[in-house]
Amino acid sequence: RAPAVRPPRPRTPARSRADPADLADPADPAPARPSPPAPRLTRPANHDAGEGSPATPNMAYMTHALLDELSWRGLIHDSTDPAELRDHLDSGGRRCYIGFDPTAPSLTIGNLLPITLLIRAARAGIGAVTLFGGGTGLIGDPSGKSAERTLLTVEDVRANVARHREIMETIFGRVLAADQIPAFVDNGDWLGGLGLIEFLRDVGKHFPVTEMIRRDSVRRRLDDPDIGLTYTEFSYSLLQAYDYRRLCEDHGVTLQMGASDQWGNIVAGIDYVRRVLRTQVHGLTCPLLLRADGTKFGKSEKGAVWLTADRTSPYTLYQFLINLSDDEARRFALFFSLTDREPLERLFAEHAETPGRRALQRHLAREMTALMHGQPAVDAAEAASAALFSGDVKAIGADLLSDVFADVPTVTEPLARLAADGGWPVVDLLLATGLASSRRDAREHLGNRAVLVNGDRIDAEATVTEKDLLHGSVILIRRGRREWRVARFT
Repeated sequence: RAPAVRPPRPRTPARSRADPADLADPADPAPARPSPPAPRLTRPANHDAGEGSPATPNMAYMTHALLDELSWRGLIHDSTDPAELRDHLDSGGRRCYIGFDPTAPSLTIGNLLPITLLIRAARAGIGAVTLFGGGTGLIGDPSGKSAERTLLTVEDVRANVARHREIMETIFGRVLAADQIPAFVDNGDWLGGLGLIEFLRDVGKHFPVTEMIRRDSVRRRLDDPDIGLTYTEFSYSLLQAYDYRRLCEDHGVTLQMGASDQWGNIVAGIDYVRRVLRTQVHGLTCPLLLRADGTKFGKSEKGAVWLTADRTSPYTLYQFLINLSDDEARRFALFFSLTDREPLERLFAEHAETPGRRALQRHLAREMTALMHGQPAVDAAEAASAALFSGDVKAIGADLLSDVFADVPTVTEPLARLAADGGWPVVDLLLATGLASSRRDAREHLGNRAVLVNGDRIDAEATVTEKDLLHGSVILIRRGRREWRVARFT
């Protein structure tokens, strides 16, 4: 169970439905305390005003432990003024947050990057808050999307929030002390009771439309006549800004972090909090996790790598990481590995000397699989990999067998074939599975001792019977070193 957040500071109770006569006029004079200066944003001169565009912050002043760590790993894409952020964090007692919208029942490897940001912050002594979008998840963030999101039901969003919390509690519990685990907050608790008139006057009043439509995510959608942008998604950034205000008021949060496609929303929230609360807050984004083709590792993208075993098995995750290219493995290690800098740099040097050993990929596969699924899952994945490499497939358990051979061509045959007198000739098995084009071809492969059934090398006269079934239903055939087939009998 996550530790309770510190008691909220006194604030005016929210009004579910306000009488217009009771609402303060936004034009009324502000309190005597002066508003702090607008945050200075770290961007090169040619930086696009929109979110998600490349930036190289000047990290010379970022000496706080967290900022040093993020800078070395290349995890700072944009930030508010580095010197001010350093001083702010060095003053102690600070809290940060990252928001997660529950748009799917699980989370992807792309979501793991902000999750590890929270872990790094907690380890650096910064109080971390995980914000679930029980309210904003009903709307959907247009950032980085080329089409309107499908609206989820309230029941689906609540179920997704519960599942996301379970995933994060498990991950945090594996690597953080009990007093470091981030607090969990749901913005549905306040957005659900926010009246329309109150929202338009207290929030909407502070957001000029001319500034909102300059953002990349909005401009791209408005420029496409076939897609466009509804008011529902257009107003999303206002809700995210209001979240920052509530977290600042109720939980003392003064740093919002997120992926680079959130930069526009984060800046809008910083400005809104500064205007309304007369206090300075900060923002920081990390790069997006992109594939080689430039697409995101998102929940709606094809081929997503999920954090739960029901969608991406531990073995599949392990193999995905083992098979990363050297460049990808280095980037993933910097982004995701919780290994300290010195041992990680030694690992980089070792890998550079003998890349064929794939030491970096193996370290990454072990660490990340353990983080998401636990050490027993790592042990099982490595045992299955070793069995597959050696050909001793009988050692692979029933639960893991389907994962290991998930992408292998499979044929289904009647069990009666194995019950025939003397069994089913392996020549016919090779024809049925497509490992031979003719009986002559099959006999040639068998004569060359190139065929293995369940890891055993066989000859042209061999047959298979019910005794050869693995786990009561499967026979595995390999021709040569790499050509596998699965024959399933029912």
